[in-house]
Formats: sequence, C-alpha cells, structure tokens
Amino acid sequence: MNAKSRSGREALHSAIDGLRRHGIDPVHRECAGREQLSPLIVEHGARADLVVIGGGDGTLNAAAAGILETGRPLGILPTGTANDLARTLNIPADLDGAIGVIAAANTRLIDVGSVNGALFFNVASIGMSADLARELTREVKRRFGKLGYGLAAIKVLGRARPFHASISDSRGTRRSLTLQVAVGNGRFYGGGNIVANTAAIDDGTLDLYSLEFLQAWRLVLMLRSFRRGDHTELSDVLALRNTAFEIRTRRPRPVNADGEIITRTPAVFRVLPKAIEVIAPAEESTPAESSSGIF
Repeated sequence: MNAKSRSGREALHSAIDGLRRHGIDPVHRECAGREQLSPLIVEHGARADLVVIGGGDGTLNAAAAGILETGRPLGILPTGTANDLARTLNIPADLDGAIGVIAAANTRLIDVGSVNGALFFNVASIGMSADLARELTREVKRRFGKLGYGLAAIKVLGRARPFHASISDSRGTRRSLTLQVAVGNGRFYGGGNIVANTAAIDDGTLDLYSLEFLQAWRLVLMLRSFRRGDHTELSDVLALRNTAFEIRTRRPRPVNADGEIITRTPAVFRVLPKAIEVIAPAEESTPAESSSGIF
C-alpha cells in the first residue's frame, strides 16, 4: 500500500481487515520508494498466491516489473488519484468493492506496454503530459487531490510549445510538428480520458496519437473529444495502431509513463501481449468512476 499518499494512509488498515474477512491472509511489507517495490515483490512473491497493490497508476507502474517476473496474479485496490488501470478493468473505486473483486478471484490476461525496456499499463507520452507529470508533484497530489491535475494543467498549457518528432512503425516514418505524442496500451489515462475508441488492454496492439496543431489552448475545446475517445478522428490529430513504434526528437525529451518520468527519447515502444494476469470482474460493466506496497 502506498501509505505516503493521503488516501493510502487511511486505507491501509481497512484493506488488511477487509482481505482477512474474505479469507485472505495478507502479509504486509513496507517499501521505501518506487525503486524498491518490484524487488520486494520478487523477494516475497514466490511464497504468495497473489500480490495486491494499493495505490494509483504510478504505484502500479512501479510494481509492473515485479509482477511480470513472479507471474503471480495482480489484485488492485484503487486508492490513487486517477486510477485509470482500475477503470480500464472495471474494478470498483470503493475499497470494499475492490476487495470483493479480489476475493471472487476471477482472472484475465492483459497486455503490458514497454518503452526503452521500462513497462507501463496505460499510456506513455512525450510533450505536455511529461511536463504535467513534473508539475504534479507528490505534495500537489497530497494537498489538492484531483484538483491538483487542473492546477498543474493550467501551468503546462501556458508554456506549451510544439516540437519536431519522427514517428516510425512497420509502415514507414512520419515527420511531425506536435504538442504531444502518446502511445496507449490500455484504454483510459489522465483520469478518464480515452486513448482511442477501439483501444483495449488485451488486443495485442498499441494506439498512438499525435496532436499536430500549434495552439495549446485548442485542447480546452477538445476536452469532450478526449473523454469520448473520438479525438483521433480530427484532421489535425495523427492516429496510428501497431505493435511497435519508435519516436525520435531533435533533443532528448522525457517520457511520461503512467504518470511517472521513466526514460527519454529516442524511445522504442513495444507491446507484450497477455503478459500479466490480473484479478478483475468476471462480466463487462460500466467503467468504474475514479475516485507503495505489497500485501
């Protein structure tokens, strides 16, 4: 459990008690930071039946390599700010509902994205979202919660400038003057935005879009399109689907994956199909509304 977050501190004991009520014996381990989370999972995972992560998308991102290596099913308690992976998997936003899903033990296999060898579940991007990730510090999240996203976004929009990018896949190379290039593995990102109408986390492909217009203020007019996922149909948005991409920029630029800066360009993106087993609801339902450590 990410007990350093505002919601994580409050949820820790409730999560342990809730799992016990369902006959699950949680073994909680403290974690000093995201760099220690995957090694901790590898160390203890062999003696566990499943790994339960309580936190947001950043915490889940830090756990991805450990989950992949151990091969244990992943249970999710969405106690973060955006909780986009939980939303993609239709996991309830409330703690008791999420614990109930874990207790039901229905599993499915999902894809994982990779950028320069680092893993991500939702989206990895270059441009404004990387600037947003740097503005959205832990202190901002702790003080303002979801409101922090809006405050940070206002700062980023005010200084956003387009940049040149080279985007390559199996069909060729395209030169782009863009405000942002995003590569999605899952369906939701940024607190409920949709990568593309047809995006799914188990389709074996990545969905890329590039915002090829120069005025950042236009994003305000496109907010509803991002929530519906039909922004990829606009004439000045490049949309591609493939299993691998390479993005190069004139100077190295940070890459934001699941809300964390994890590498820089040039960036090679790949999909790892059906790589991780997750515990999720058995039936499709309306996506849950959004609301580090190892058990």
